[in-house]
Amino acid sequence: MELLNHPIGIASLILFVIAYAFVMTEEVTHLRKSKPVLLAAGVIWAMIAGVGAKHGYSAHVEEAIMHAFSEFSQLMLFLLVAMTFINAMTERNVFEKLRSRLLAQDYSYKTLFWITGFMAFFLSPIADNLTTALTMCAVVMAVGVGNKNFVSISCVNIVVAANAGGAFSPFGDITTLMVWQAGYVEFTQFFALFIPSLVNFVIPAFIMSFFINGSSQDVDNNPVQLKRGAKTIMLLFLITILLAVLFENFLHIPPVFGMMTGFSLLQFFGYYLKRTYSAPRSIERDGSDQRFGIFKQVAQAEWDTLLFFYGVIMCVAGLSEIGYLAVLNTTLYDGLGFTVANSLMGIISALVDNIPVMFSVIQMHDTTTMNLDQWLLITLTAGVGGSLLSIGSAPGVALMGQAKGIYTFSSHLKWSGVIFIGYVASIIVHLLIWNIL
Repeated sequence: MELLNHPIGIASLILFVIAYAFVMTEEVTHLRKSKPVLLAAGVIWAMIAGVGAKHGYSAHVEEAIMHAFSEFSQLMLFLLVAMTFINAMTERNVFEKLRSRLLAQDYSYKTLFWITGFMAFFLSPIADNLTTALTMCAVVMAVGVGNKNFVSISCVNIVVAANAGGAFSPFGDITTLMVWQAGYVEFTQFFALFIPSLVNFVIPAFIMSFFINGSSQDVDNNPVQLKRGAKTIMLLFLITILLAVLFENFLHIPPVFGMMTGFSLLQFFGYYLKRTYSAPRSIERDGSDQRFGIFKQVAQAEWDTLLFFYGVIMCVAGLSEIGYLAVLNTTLYDGLGFTVANSLMGIISALVDNIPVMFSVIQMHDTTTMNLDQWLLITLTAGVGGSLLSIGSAPGVALMGQAKGIYTFSSHLKWSGVIFIGYVASIIVHLLIWNIL
């Protein structure tokens, strides 16, 4: 429709920039990030549809908007199931039990720094980087009472580790899930990013560890009892992940259908817990059994994040329809080459959320224009690039709220140079691996 230099195209770009400015200042304005992008998405597509109707392109516009909406709906349902399982495990005290066990070991600060870092790295590929970061932060805050230096550096380490760990698994971050759902990288191929991701985490952690000393003493640690059904829910979560992989690899249907099938298993188990719950029983008094409601866990999903996800995807799809992504593709990828462009995209994701960065790349390229090694590279950089700034990833933003006044934008910025060394090293390692292969 030749909207690139049309007033509608220019207005759409300005509207998206204004909406994203509100997203980036959420901590100051306290306006939830989903609201501005939802409005922007609706207005952008309304303007495109208006021009389309005027020039007889309504069918084309409908096809374009439904294509973007279909991609969102699959990702949204996938994430909703994953969030519900995480909420169910949280409600059953799974993560509190993990925190209690770590506190009971009476580790030194430096040992705990490495333990929480490695646990964040290996837990985030399964439980997602946000939940993992919040759990590990609770541990370091409980142990490091009165030691702001330890808590601050440990939070930086946890953010880096959680983002790095999430980069080599489709379940670790939204961006990896987007690439997997799009069919550009198979499930097992993500594991090729394990060593680069590990390098991204270990190098900054090694340097930061020299600035930690001391140990915790007399930390309060009340015993935590797993609630009834906790272990079964963990098993069902693993079965659900397996179903998603099997549906995609062997049945060749989107993995979201495997997730929804696994969700039905959780619903049936929730029904069992509800029917067999008996308040007067002695087990209730020790806290190991409480009433379980599956839709309570659904309600507690990160709905603001899911709606933000919708708004961003639809906005970027609208800008793609106008032609701005084609300009970006010509400027970056044709001008600089895939390796440099994908590396720069990771740095951009530290300033702009990695969701629109990754979705824009998916809109610009497919497996015919970008090889597997480059799809893995953008997956790596978009996943770990957010670690460069505290506002660059969901774990960083969440920990600023959880450790308010201790872990801040400036305290993270002090280590950005060290994190950047790990970022560059991880890219080099990835390129070396593929050159060897």
